[in-house]
Amino acid sequence: MRRARLLLACTAAVSLVLGFALPANAGNAWDEIRGSLFAERTITPAGDLVHLEAPFRPLDQRATPIDVEAKFADGRSIRAVTLIVDENPSPVAARFEFGGTREHVHLSTKLRLNAATDVRAIVEASDGQLYMAQRFVRFAGGQAACSAPPSGSPEQIAATMGNMTLEPLSKQGAATQIEPRARLKIMHPNHTGMVLDQLTLLYVPLRILTDVEVRQGDERVFSMQGSMTLAQDPVIDFDYRTNGATALRIDARDSDGAGWSQVFPIGQGS
Repeated sequence: MRRARLLLACTAAVSLVLGFALPANAGNAWDEIRGSLFAERTITPAGDLVHLEAPFRPLDQRATPIDVEAKFADGRSIRAVTLIVDENPSPVAARFEFGGTREHVHLSTKLRLNAATDVRAIVEASDGQLYMAQRFVRFAGGQAACSAPPSGSPEQIAATMGNMTLEPLSKQGAATQIEPRARLKIMHPNHTGMVLDQLTLLYVPLRILTDVEVRQGDERVFSMQGSMTLAQDPVIDFDYRTNGATALRIDARDSDGAGWSQVFPIGQGS
């Protein structure tokens, strides 16, 4: 009973952050999620427009790698990508919204998976049409990811929270450098609110990374709304279209109201 109350409280807190509420009645998870998020909007199978990769049996369900690539060749651009994990307490893992005109987007991150589940990527085109790719991921066994304790001591977590690194993934001088790739890592426990502290026997309060924005000069590369389904110390691999700016600025906020900012040089004209 105590865990059930906690689960409802965590879901309510995340719903406030993302503006998403789970339906009260039990039933097919995806049908309920779809209705709450997209109402009666048509969602078309993505086919070759969206490629989603997820391991069939993850090595670590606390940090399951998810890779999404979307591409339009008909003049439309990509407005947003929403990652959904059907069987998680917070099924909306993250929503990415893109600035500028992006016909091609490639992003990766790591998610907590609480059970065997379908993982979905919903891509919204500039004309409002929705496309879905999905993969089924098995449960590897052991403790559910959302209630697994974080890595590191509370002191270490507090000391490093908000630290960021940005690592270039594209080879310098490569032909694809017009759309370079980078890996952003933000140190944050992304506490789910479902972990029992073995010393105090109290649940560690919910504290999640709610917002991340990446800007290249004055142009927004993407903004992300996160949830407790993101793995600890979130990692986001992303590409961006070069616009001549020499730096990327990262702004992040969490559900406790804390904020962090950092500017990373990316080279002249990158």
